[in-house]
Amino acid sequence: MPKTVAEIVTFKLNPDIRTEDFVKLSQATEAFCRQNPGFRHRQLSRAEDGTWTDYVVWADMKTAQDVAASFGQQEFAPALMAAIQPDSVAMRHEEIEWAI
Repeated sequence: MPKTVAEIVTFKLNPDIRTEDFVKLSQATEAFCRQNPGFRHRQLSRAEDGTWTDYVVWADMKTAQDVAASFGQQEFAPALMAAIQPDSVAMRHEEIEWAI
């Protein structure tokens, strides 16, 4: 049986982007996430140093990779990506070994 997968994306925002505005941009992705049957959970957090973490749980690795590959083609993507410092982005997919 495939393991669930965490998609973990860390990044920093461009200096002119306000937290409230970025959260609204991120909320515009909700329908896209929820329309994928493999979607399980998502959260967005911000550290004291300004690093953000977008943490999404998917049903399996194939779903995670397929959704990630189509993300940039979505209507909301240009505005969201314009808010992020491109050289700060790091994304990885990890199989979840244990959860509470």
